[in-house]
Amino acid sequence: MATRKFQRNIEDFVCGNCGAEIEGDGYTNHCPFCLWSCHVDENPGDRAKSCQGMMKPISIQVKNGKQIIIHKCQKCAMEKSNKVSKDDNFNALLEIMKKQSKNIG
Repeated sequence: MATRKFQRNIEDFVCGNCGAEIEGDGYTNHCPFCLWSCHVDENPGDRAKSCQGMMKPISIQVKNGKQIIIHKCQKCAMEKSNKVSKDDNFNALLEIMKKQSKNIG
């Protein structure tokens, strides 16, 4: 099994979903406003993935006491998890949780 190695890349980006201009801090992996991401990494930070599909936030989970956003690539259907950031839009997180609870119940 290959070792996952984190590579910190401090990059600004424009969200492909909502168009917000995001200042990256080297740990930013999704838009803090709409919570969408882009499928760019094989391993965190390497920018080696050729897919480049938009990754929709589909659910919120709790792992080891931490909230995790589950993203699903709209191009290749791969799912990845990302930690919720302190800067993330609380209302956007709530909307995902509401949709998630409707799908469960």
